[in-house]
Amino acid sequence: MDIDPTLLRAFVAVSETGGFTRAARRLNLTQPAVSHQIRRLEEQVGRALIRRTTRRLTLTDDGEDFLLHARQILASLDALAQRFRTSPVTGVVRFGAPEAFMGERLPALLCQFSRAFPAVRLDVHVSTYLDLSTMIAAEELDLAVVLSTAGAENGGIPLRRAEFGWVAADNFLLPEGASLPLAFHPPNCVNRLVGVAALDATPIDWHIAFTSPSEQGLRAAVRSGLAVAVLMRSDLEPGLRLLDGHYGLPALPSADFMLIRSGGVASPAARAFGEMLVAMEAPTMPADTGL
Repeated sequence: MDIDPTLLRAFVAVSETGGFTRAARRLNLTQPAVSHQIRRLEEQVGRALIRRTTRRLTLTDDGEDFLLHARQILASLDALAQRFRTSPVTGVVRFGAPEAFMGERLPALLCQFSRAFPAVRLDVHVSTYLDLSTMIAAEELDLAVVLSTAGAENGGIPLRRAEFGWVAADNFLLPEGASLPLAFHPPNCVNRLVGVAALDATPIDWHIAFTSPSEQGLRAAVRSGLAVAVLMRSDLEPGLRLLDGHYGLPALPSADFMLIRSGGVASPAARAFGEMLVAMEAPTMPADTGL
């Protein structure tokens, strides 16, 4: 049985509005046209779907069952049309993000955006916060996610809060009187700035034992027991523990992942990507993201 979706839409409209006239207004058709579509549908199905009286319309038992299937079919057709809808948005989006922000959601966002805007090419850079800020200032990127303390990135859109902690291996033990070994990113990284600023306000003897621009590099140093690092509490893995309060380590401030953009006029493609990212990270934010 090959049923025209137009007939299914007419049937659903009649069922939901309770009459041919109201259904016709919904569908932008005349009442006789809707009546004709329903007759054609019943002829194709070979069953009476609507029970007509002088006062009201009701669905037959077959009509109730048919309505359920008709809605499912139309929902699937609408989803299919949306999935393969041609987008007028074209161009390139140059986007940067730090390794710590990637997680599981960002790859899903990249896939979702590519499907929604197939004519847009993504150019994604994974780098340090400092490098990303520099690339934004040089307009080498359209959008970037950076980590900022106390809203330092003016004009940025907050995405989510990052809580820092002193992290070490489960078996880490600092001998009494020994200098505290630390693993840090290169200078000017937010994690390093936060950690050093907190340590400078204490009498703790410390030294840098490991430096890496890579988040995975820091984790490897920590897991080996070589050093302690400033990492995000949300990224704590098996085999690692928080040292907050141990060895006199001070509390650390929080920071925010911020979405920033270059000073130029945002392209439609960049705006669409930024709005999708904000919706993914902060679904309760207003639609006007300032991008």
